[in-house]
Amino acid sequence: MTIDTNPLIGNYETLDLKNVARRQNVRSGGTKDKDSNGMGLVDNKVAFISGVARGQGRSHAVRLAEEGADIIGFDICANDDAVEYPLATQDDLDETTKLIEKFGRRALLSVADVRDHEAVKRVVDDGVAELGRLDIVLANAGVMAITGQQRLQREAFLAGIDIMLTGVFNTVMPAIPHLRAGGRGGSIVITSSTAGLVGGLGDGSPGVLGYTASKHAVVGLMRAWANVLAPENIRVNTVHPTGVNSPMIANEAFGRYVQEFPTIAQNLQNPLPVPNGLLEPQDVTDSIMHLISDAGRYITGTTYVMDAGFTNNR
Repeated sequence: MTIDTNPLIGNYETLDLKNVARRQNVRSGGTKDKDSNGMGLVDNKVAFISGVARGQGRSHAVRLAEEGADIIGFDICANDDAVEYPLATQDDLDETTKLIEKFGRRALLSVADVRDHEAVKRVVDDGVAELGRLDIVLANAGVMAITGQQRLQREAFLAGIDIMLTGVFNTVMPAIPHLRAGGRGGSIVITSSTAGLVGGLGDGSPGVLGYTASKHAVVGLMRAWANVLAPENIRVNTVHPTGVNSPMIANEAFGRYVQEFPTIAQNLQNPLPVPNGLLEPQDVTDSIMHLISDAGRYITGTTYVMDAGFTNNR
């Protein structure tokens, strides 16, 4: 199914509120998703999320809060010269806080750069000190430095590696001691991409290469961590969505990019019918909820794909 480029240059701001409404009033005749005892899927657990201010990170945080978890999270809340489109803002982070607190859960959200190991460590250490535990880690922060003249610069390659590979390391490593300390096991989910399974995303520019290389490389981290942490019942997986209707794609820069290079847009087609050719952030959240809940208690070391048939069709 061809991506409709018109929504990519439209307004994304109402998406998260729609997702909250959808989650509150679907599946069970208007009731929220609960287990047979009326409990949330992650009641009284604590999750640590990078890139939490908007997009997939916000979707994950709000759903986890609805299902009973408190949230520790961070986002950069500043633009990057290597990335053509605007990144998250303090207002975005504040809105995520409000959405989490609507469910009566705590939101300890900070401004930090995922490339700064010590800053990220402070966020998780301080959050666990206040909330008392850690159960779930979602290494979600990412950028697409693949558009405009920026994509042709070495800095675009480094942005991909530093944010989506080193940034994953910086997010997961300081969280592992807290997962171990609880003695209850835990779940780590790293956001990769279909670009982490196949190689054909675009034009071979430094920005595209950095994106593709980082999304492949985190699979190696996941597999190594899964083996090391399995004896302690800590599960580690990657998720690999096709294109998602988040600000990484739903922006003017990407809209111009696929219009300028129509063969790239054609290469992003999904075999299954998907509205506008893009998943919603909540679709990825649904898969992550399966992995981190008891339903996924024996799933580890996997590349978990929700791609509407994209990789099978390569």
